[in-house]
Amino acid sequence: MAKAEQIKALLKSHVEGDDAHFYAVAMQVAASEAKKGHGLVAQELRALIDKAKAKQGTQRSVHPIPITSPKGELSTLLSVQYPKLRFADMVLNEHVAGRLQRLTKEQRQIHKIRPHGLSPRKKLLLVGSPGTGKTMSASALAGELGLPLFVVRLDSLLTKFMGETAAKLRQIFDAISQVRGVYLFDEFDAIGSNRGMLNDVGEMRRILNSFLQLIEEDASDSLILAATNHPEILDGALFRRFDDVIEFDLPEIELIEKALRSRLANFKKKRISWSVLAKQAQGLSYADITRVCEDAIKDVIIHDREALTTKDVQNALQERKTIQKQ
Repeated sequence: MAKAEQIKALLKSHVEGDDAHFYAVAMQVAASEAKKGHGLVAQELRALIDKAKAKQGTQRSVHPIPITSPKGELSTLLSVQYPKLRFADMVLNEHVAGRLQRLTKEQRQIHKIRPHGLSPRKKLLLVGSPGTGKTMSASALAGELGLPLFVVRLDSLLTKFMGETAAKLRQIFDAISQVRGVYLFDEFDAIGSNRGMLNDVGEMRRILNSFLQLIEEDASDSLILAATNHPEILDGALFRRFDDVIEFDLPEIELIEKALRSRLANFKKKRISWSVLAKQAQGLSYADITRVCEDAIKDVIIHDREALTTKDVQNALQERKTIQKQ
């Protein structure tokens, strides 16, 4: 019969609405029965699992089952959302897209990986300039896996009282182990700065040491993401605690054109020179390009013009680059 740990895993995945993990554990139970010579039981279990999958569909629901929002002090430490964003909605270079898709594939194939004593990737460090897609990628990961996205509120986490931040960190990691989701530590350099920096204080070292210990001990099924614009000031020990480090760069000209086409797809246009616009937009981030497109569209609407032109977008581009220089 199923071991106590397997029964607990089945109940936990059922309560959390994690169908993929539920089926994976159920298949492990069937395989275990087959090894014991209980062929009929194993066959019946597999038939039940196949019937359940066929009824529900081979894909997990894209809508996560709602869970209770964080309560008490935890509600000040975590904000929760249920993203609908998908990788197909984003413009990413092949390197970043490939790394993110590899993680989602491993997460979806947990039932194939774990029987071999292996674990899927679940701890990511996202590094790169502002506006290059780090936070949006966290949302897309949650959307792809049908999981809630929990964002750590650093303004509530970091306090001036000795030992309090470390205690709050433990609360967050307790939540990570209890509720499966994607947990994002944005602006991570606030707690992950090098312990040897000249302006470092003892309390910040203790916070970092607590984080290193907690992430090392984490054995949950949640995904832990840390995003930073300043990887150069992170403590070296952090990089070894993450399964993967993904670098986000400013878009090259081909991706700029793709982003412009995507952001302006649903608005009437005429005489658009995409190559000219992409060349002029070099040096801007994805976030800047999105603002440029929105500004250009708003200007056309406000002035009652019929369609968007190259000149409209060029004006918005010039304005955005002027703001950058200030």
